[in-house]
Amino acid sequence: MVILITGASHTGKTVLAQRLLERYGYPYLSMDHLKMGLIRSGQTKLTPEDDDELTAYLWPIVREIIKTAIENRQNLIVEGCYVPFDWRKEFTEAYLSSLRFLCLAMTDEYIDAHLDEIRDHACDVERRLDDSYCTADLLKTENRKYAEGFRAAGEKVVRIERDYNKTIGSLLN
Repeated sequence: MVILITGASHTGKTVLAQRLLERYGYPYLSMDHLKMGLIRSGQTKLTPEDDDELTAYLWPIVREIIKTAIENRQNLIVEGCYVPFDWRKEFTEAYLSSLRFLCLAMTDEYIDAHLDEIRDHACDVERRLDDSYCTADLLKTENRKYAEGFRAAGEKVVRIERDYNKTIGSLLN
């Protein structure tokens, strides 16, 4: 089984991947680690701020890692924001039957009510070097983009509306 987790920044993708690792023992691949390895090694001229270009650059690599894991009957969690809305077109039904997709999105109301908590938990699993860009307006815009884009592509979106831990906890089964 491969579990693919995506969503906007600060939605808890890495926290969910870490909890799944702890519960099931599945390893996980962070698209951010892959991104930074490719950037720091000079394999690309893209920067961490080039989100749309990074999706086009990283997704073909991640897609083939997912296919390889499925072909080898290996469990894997892949998490990151660099998943195109139409990602399913890249997989046959044989692959899709071994894939679980999760898109996390916070509602505007949740962001308004919990902005300080969102910021406080930004480094729960990974250390962010600069989180000054994390504003309510940016989070709302990004969360809407992911929710609307994946819904339009026919995907179910996990909405974080009230209780973050309860919502994430429900995904661990």
